[in-house]
Amino acid sequence: MAEERDKTGGKPRGALAIRTVAMPADANANGDIFGGWVLGQMDIAGGIVASERCRGRCATVAVDAMTFHLPVYVGDVLAAYAEVVKVGRSSMTIRVEAWAKRRMSGEQVKVTEGTFTYVAIDENRHPRPVDSDRVEV
Repeated sequence: MAEERDKTGGKPRGALAIRTVAMPADANANGDIFGGWVLGQMDIAGGIVASERCRGRCATVAVDAMTFHLPVYVGDVLAAYAEVVKVGRSSMTIRVEAWAKRRMSGEQVKVTEGTFTYVAIDENRHPRPVDSDRVEV
């Protein structure tokens, strides 16, 4: 399906952070996966990268510039790729792309992209410097 190819003809940007299969429980009555489910998977992927970058706990504080390009269908394998684009004193901006590997054709298409902001937090859930020497287990 030509209309399902990534408009840039490109490849995923960032590191693979998570892969999962879209299941029937995640879909509406038409078989399309809920956007909120996709957003949740992207938040998990961004959180993994943010937690690695700040070497500890972090929390999502904003989701910006979310763009849905194509639907995700039951049976698609959703892969989220994430990269750090900016680091502040206690916050990190992570760009996340979601790509679906179509169950029937095997074609991989970019379905969604967005920018997430996370803040590094301490054991009391207060902001802490990203580049502190803290390593939480």
